Amino acid sequence: MVRSRLRDAPVLNSAHSETNCVPVIPMLDPRILEELGARLGGIIAASPAADIEKNARSLLASFFSKLDLVSREEFDIQTQVLQRTREKLKALELRLESLERLENPPDPSA
Repeated sequence: MVRSRLRDAPVLNSAHSETNCVPVIPMLDPRILEELGARLGGIIAASPAADIEKNARSLLASFFSKLDLVSREEFDIQTQVLQRTREKLKALELRLESLERLENPPDPSA
């Protein structure tokens, strides 16, 4: 493996010559990325972009409040209620069918 002239970083060398070397970039330290994200977040929070984001959120909240939407929790509750109702309906249909058979027994001659 050939070393580059900059800080002795390892390089990939397909032709084994100094002119065709591609430096290998070491993995970035996660702390650097976190610090960069925090700084960018601070800059955005102090800029007009934060106001635009607040206005966009307000506009979307207003739009969604006009729609007839339910939360996931409410939807799941109603799904369970519907399932229990279907089960009760099925049980009542079976009971009605058995009562009708008792009231009107099948004709043995038929």
